[in-house]
Amino acid sequence: MKKFFAILVLAIAGQAYAQPQLIDGVVAVVGKNIVLKSDVDQQVASMKSQQGVEPKDLDPCNIFEDLLFEKLLLHQAEVDSVLVTEDEINATIDRRIEVFVQQIGSRQKLEQYYDKTIVEIKEEMYPFVENQMIAQRMLGQITAEVEITPTEVRNFYKKIPHDSLPLINSEVEYAQIVKYPLAGPEAVEAAITRLNEIKQRVEDGSSFSTMAVLYSEDPGSAKNGGKYEGIKRGQFVKEFEAVAFNLTEGEISKPFKTEYGYHIVQLLKRRGEELDLRHILIKPKISAENLDKTKSFLDSVRTAILDKKVTFGDAAEAVSDDEDSKQNGGIAINAQYTGDSKWEVGQLDKAVFYAIENMDKGRISEPSFFRTPDDKEGYRLIQLNNKTEPHRADLKTDYQRIQMIALQDKKNKITQKWIEEKLKTTYVRVNNDYLDCEFQRNWIKQSQYVE
Repeated sequence: MKKFFAILVLAIAGQAYAQPQLIDGVVAVVGKNIVLKSDVDQQVASMKSQQGVEPKDLDPCNIFEDLLFEKLLLHQAEVDSVLVTEDEINATIDRRIEVFVQQIGSRQKLEQYYDKTIVEIKEEMYPFVENQMIAQRMLGQITAEVEITPTEVRNFYKKIPHDSLPLINSEVEYAQIVKYPLAGPEAVEAAITRLNEIKQRVEDGSSFSTMAVLYSEDPGSAKNGGKYEGIKRGQFVKEFEAVAFNLTEGEISKPFKTEYGYHIVQLLKRRGEELDLRHILIKPKISAENLDKTKSFLDSVRTAILDKKVTFGDAAEAVSDDEDSKQNGGIAINAQYTGDSKWEVGQLDKAVFYAIENMDKGRISEPSFFRTPDDKEGYRLIQLNNKTEPHRADLKTDYQRIQMIALQDKKNKITQKWIEEKLKTTYVRVNNDYLDCEFQRNWIKQSQYVE
């Protein structure tokens, strides 16, 4: 969706509104909702801290328009009884907290940065997230039924001057077969023994936090003493949660296995179905022999594919350890950026980039070693399915991308019409400090503003 539209007009249709007394700091009123000067300032400050934000997006006038449109959506959501549940809001807050933690390094650092506990940060976030989610749901209802036909897409494309067509960078599409070597029984036993020794030391008086800092192989929590706070069901793998949610406060689990390795967990505090805990992860060491066996196995798979005994997609489904791609014929989906199988070269993992850099379309790489961000080692085969050179968007090769742009344009127009209709029955009043702004829509009636 494009930037939120400005709604700067006093529209009274068949109903007289009482003139509210605006308090200091209020810069606009939309229905029963107010916009404070501090809201604008805080949004500007927040966007300044984000990477990749265009200077024009930091213009207080543009941000003011965004907030006005949000308030109109909230006003109509109340009229139409559009709501979000407490569970939905809390789940969204939890996801945002995890992003913050990844960016700053740990939950402890996040608390230090804001000088608040995680619980206090969540409480402060709650009303803002609630308003955002309600506004987004209201906006979604406005355009929920909007669809676009191939004819509309073609007509939209024809109206765009060639020089205005988006420039598409070089893109690739690839499939992969991933294998992670298994740890031998001696390595597994060594990991379990080590965890039992650590558990005994804690029970004898050592600090679990110190043990985690010294020995845990979980990069996300080790520096923070293995601590995770506010954990709810669904945030960790099921094997981890099955143990953690059955502990009593202060109890330390026996060593147990997940896909990441072997763990022990200490429950610190339980608040209903929300846990604070510490854990230590030990990964069984993979031997060079097992790595070589994995490489040899993928060599044999590659030979079978080249000999046409099996297709790449069927082999991926049968033997790949990558759950995200194996059911899709091994095709890697660019979930973070596009949601489809196309990857700009700069978005590729470095190991993938080097494996396909000099490959021709349709070729299959030799087994290549790689290491995941959490230090899991493996080998993979990569098939280059397609590669394009930089070009202007073309209807034939970039139909899906153009379709998305055309659909969004149609939704924008529907939203504009919705705004015009709602202004007929919605009270909007704006402080004169913003009358010099260059708004996207010139909807200010000069006689209708506040000092």
